[in-house]
Amino acid sequence: MSALQDLKERLAPILDLQRIMRILSWDQQTMMPSSGAGHRAEQMGTLQLLSHQLFVADETGRLLEDATREIELLDPDSDDAALIRVVRRDYDKYVRVPPELRAEMARAGTEARPIWVKAKADSDFATFLPALERNIELRFRYIECFDDVDEPYDILLDDFEPETSTAEVREIFGELKAQLVPLIAEVRGDDVDDSFLRGSFPPERQEALDKSVVDLFGMRPDSWRLDPTVHPFASGAGVDDIRITTNYDPTTMKSLFSTMHEYGHGLYNHQLPRELGRLPTGAPCSLGIHESQSRLWENLVGRSLPFWNFFYPRAQEAFPDQLGDVELGRFFAAINKVQPSLIRIKADEVTYGMHVILRFELEQDIVNRRVELRDLPEAWNAKVKEYLGLEVPDDANGVLQDTHWAGGQIGYFPTYLLGTVMSVQIWERATEDIGDLEEQLERGEFAALRQWLGEHVHRHGRKLSPQETLRRATGSTIDAKPYLAYLDSKYGAGVTA
Repeated sequence: MSALQDLKERLAPILDLQRIMRILSWDQQTMMPSSGAGHRAEQMGTLQLLSHQLFVADETGRLLEDATREIELLDPDSDDAALIRVVRRDYDKYVRVPPELRAEMARAGTEARPIWVKAKADSDFATFLPALERNIELRFRYIECFDDVDEPYDILLDDFEPETSTAEVREIFGELKAQLVPLIAEVRGDDVDDSFLRGSFPPERQEALDKSVVDLFGMRPDSWRLDPTVHPFASGAGVDDIRITTNYDPTTMKSLFSTMHEYGHGLYNHQLPRELGRLPTGAPCSLGIHESQSRLWENLVGRSLPFWNFFYPRAQEAFPDQLGDVELGRFFAAINKVQPSLIRIKADEVTYGMHVILRFELEQDIVNRRVELRDLPEAWNAKVKEYLGLEVPDDANGVLQDTHWAGGQIGYFPTYLLGTVMSVQIWERATEDIGDLEEQLERGEFAALRQWLGEHVHRHGRKLSPQETLRRATGSTIDAKPYLAYLDSKYGAGVTA
């Protein structure tokens, strides 16, 4: 199978270039001097150009055709058959896009990030607007490369959640919205005292506690690190290079939950198939599946009573002035309090979905030119008022709170809620298969859950489509009903320990 082997050898350095870009992006968001953004933008543009040119070259297409004939008789589930499916899909999409456009998109996103950081700090959308306009114009040019889709947003969504259409997301979100709006009104926890969660939480103690939870959940030694950043994310260059970030607010302990969230992302990358590490099939299959892992660890583990039965003494030891005299029951009710808030990454489980839905709707308005970019703050504030009943006091707590649009990542936001929905389906099946999962969490034991996720989700990498990955793990494709039932069961009668 010489063509297949030659194709693999051609793909490996392309994957290397993409991972180098991930490390450069991580560096920019954690350690790079802000004035270096111009240099970094040119570097990212160059790497993106080289990667794209190598991939869409005629030689890649020739090897792909020859390798396709070589694997005709292989089991469709085999690694090689899956590789050809994945590469064919990518190639057919990428070949339509000029390499120079890809490079310009990379440069624009890199240059926009420090502008967004300053605009957010100053709560000044007008400062960010030119960079946003450039990113959006490039996305319009990108969409124009394709002419066979039902909706323009489908092109952008497919970059993050392959084989999922805008119409399908709209249908799922419509079902969720119909239930979430009345549930929020019914269960908002106005009478839950969470005042002790605001006060003095020294960042150095947060960092120690956050690192301890990653150690507890489990990662191979010397394969991960935790760093501060403005907007938390997870990255890395391979299964043994996992880079988690979080944000330390000295007045809350929210960094613990963002760390658990990013741990879920990191564990997925950590348990991908090592033998496929330099091939496209060795990557995660979608952002939605990725978010199912982060939301599972953040919420289904990290906001569960069994976990806190074990972990709460550690939190009390870390923050004795704030939590020393607070009983577990009060703490558990407080961290699960349903209270509409302005910031998505700090939202409770019930209201979180509306944060994502409003972004999904605004992105469609942007892509379909139904809203002027200069009017985004007003459009944002109106949806926050409609869906969460809140007044947005400034841009920092509104339209500027997320980093995604600075990077040009239009189409990313829906994956947060798709992943949240899928996390419950995955959790329920893991709980059924493991049998005593809650008892294990109460003992601080997480190996069985890690291993189950590795076997049923992570090991497939990108060999399967997102929905086929979910179906094989749970027996079903995406279904909002288990998620809605979970919310109703946990919050319908209020949260108690």
